[in-house]
Order: sequence, then C-alpha cells, then structure tokens
Amino acid sequence: MSRTAFIFPGQGSQYCGMGRDFYEKYETAREVYALAGKASGLDVAALCFEEDERLHITEYTQIAMLATEVAVLKVMEQEGFRADCCAGLSLGEYGALAAARVMELEDLFRLIRRRGIYMQEAYPVGGAMTAVMGLSADTIREICCETPGTVSIANDNCPGQIVISGEEKAVQAAAQKLQEAGAKRCIPLKVSGPFHSPLLAGAGEKLAAELEGVAVQDPVIPYLCNVEALPVTDCTRVKELLARQVSGTVRWRETMERMLAEGVDTFVEIGPGKTLAGFLRRIDRDARVFNVEKTEDLEKLKTLCTG
Repeated sequence: MSRTAFIFPGQGSQYCGMGRDFYEKYETAREVYALAGKASGLDVAALCFEEDERLHITEYTQIAMLATEVAVLKVMEQEGFRADCCAGLSLGEYGALAAARVMELEDLFRLIRRRGIYMQEAYPVGGAMTAVMGLSADTIREICCETPGTVSIANDNCPGQIVISGEEKAVQAAAQKLQEAGAKRCIPLKVSGPFHSPLLAGAGEKLAAELEGVAVQDPVIPYLCNVEALPVTDCTRVKELLARQVSGTVRWRETMERMLAEGVDTFVEIGPGKTLAGFLRRIDRDARVFNVEKTEDLEKLKTLCTG
C-alpha cells in the first residue's frame, strides 16, 4: 500500500517572495498569514513578500518560514491532499506539528516567534556552524569529542553531509582535524548562532517554560521528532521533545530512513526550496519526492494524482 509523508524544510531556504502566489490566489493562505501576524505582532506577509533584511535574521526567519509552510499546507489540505505521517527539519518540525494538528495554529505561531527570539539571544557572539562533507557520523562525533571546547553534531542531514556547531574556536579546530581525517570539504555556514548545540540549552529552557501554558493533543497522524528520529503518536512528550530540539542534534537522515523502512514511498516537501528533496535522494536515490512551493507545483501534483 502506498504511503505518503509531508516534510517541511528549515531555516536557510527562505527568500523574498516566498508564498506570494498562494497568498494572492487562495483566501485560505491569506488567513494563515493574518493569523501568524496576529500571534507574532508582526506583518508577516510583508516580511515574506517585500525586501526586508530581517527575513534572514533568526528571530524573523522562523515565523516567516512557518507561516509560508502552513499556508501551503492548508491549501493542499483544502485541495484534498493527505499524508500518512510527517516530519520537519529543525524549525520545519513545527510545520509537521501543524500537519499533525498537535496544537492550535495561533499557539504554534506564537511559539515559533518566541523560539526564534530565544535562539537569537542565547549566544549572540562567538558561535559557529560548519558543514562537513564526506565523513561518517561516527568519525565526526569522535573528533568533536576529542576537541577542546564545545563542538558537536548539529545536523545529520544525509550520507556525506553533516553539520557541526559550537564555540567558534572549537568548531574551527574540529574542522581542521576533520579535513586531516579525510573530509572532502568543511564549509563554514553563514548563521547567527551555534544552533542545535549545547550552547543553546538556555533557549530550550525558556521555550520549555513557554510551552507550559500551551494545550497539546494527540497527533492525527504520526510525526517524527528531530531528536529521536521516532514517531510521536501521543501528546505526553511533545513539549519535552520540542524543548530538547533547540540544543539537540537534528537526526534527519535517520528520520528519512525510518520513514522508508515503514513503507513511505512518496514524499512531498512543502515550502521554500528543494533542500530536503536533495537530502532524500542521497539517502535513497529511488525515492519519489515532489516539491510544493509554488501554486504551479500544486497544479502539477493535482494533475499527476488525477491523471
């Protein structure tokens, strides 16, 4: 039996104009952007559609990305598309929460706004992230452990691409050792903080406090969480997992491998860019994956499904 997963990208895929065509064509999308604005106190539509340097600053990027992902998701649901499970990379996990209907959208938008602020403020200077190409996770983990200072795996994206994060000097030292160990490349990333590292534990604690007052319910479809790469089917652990995710490793490769092992044969990346599709093809070159970031993508998918 065919099984479909909705997957949602994380920070870095944003661009000016994302979601505009959905906003212009569908009232459902306009309602989502309006709700995101109400929950965050920002003009989220303007943030997404007009030239604004804030779009690339974490505390604004996250609400803009999530609003766009949810707008596209809600239009897809309106058009009759359904998934059997879902997942999202880093902030994209909140898109998965929307698909699984774990909490009210207004609460979700309020949370992602606070998450962005907490992550931006947690470690304003001295942090770094570097993408490591061509080494195994075990080798990278071992070298990070041997390196003085704080440096660890932030994202295990796909075979041959892992991101390390931590104190700038420790990340640089680890990158040097990793190149000596045979890494094809070590690419410093342009980020505003050492995300998904122990240095952001304080942001996770603040988010946990924010989550205390939020109502959650059992997912209507399973979503796979970043920190364990396992399906979440009841609401009792949602808050703990989201708080841990801020400073924990995003286990994306394992998440996709788990979905494939459980019979998912069709993946739909919802939102800006094709990053997750690229990762997935490196995990399983035969994976069937579609991207929906433009209304024309949705029309093509509708044609494929009805044709």
